Amino acid sequence: MRKLAALAAVVTMSVGALTACSGGNYCDNLKGYVDSAKDLDIKNADAVGKMLDKAKTVSKSAPDDLKDDWKVVIDYADKAQKAKGDTNKLMELAKSDGDKIKPAMDAISKQAKDTCKIDLNGSGS
Repeated sequence: MRKLAALAAVVTMSVGALTACSGGNYCDNLKGYVDSAKDLDIKNADAVGKMLDKAKTVSKSAPDDLKDDWKVVIDYADKAQKAKGDTNKLMELAKSDGDKIKPAMDAISKQAKDTCKIDLNGSGS
């Protein structure tokens, strides 16, 4: 179950303090994504689907150097949605793709904090 909790934490990005964005559309879209990911129940395929839609919107406005990272996040969320709340499938996803999602989220989180003043790690800004 720890892996499932880690999966949920990664997908929801443990949203912390949000402050005003300074990076235009990407930051506004990122804030919408963060709002959709707050308190996300990874077992709720509909909620994951809504978060996935927001992630796709963010990826379209993302800086070029983050496009690949957002693709990793979207692919991961898509697989989580297709698991339809099946704990075993979600745990397999965490095992198979967990190593890919962390570096992508680290890059996205760093840029979010530096450019948009949004702390995705919950440590305040």
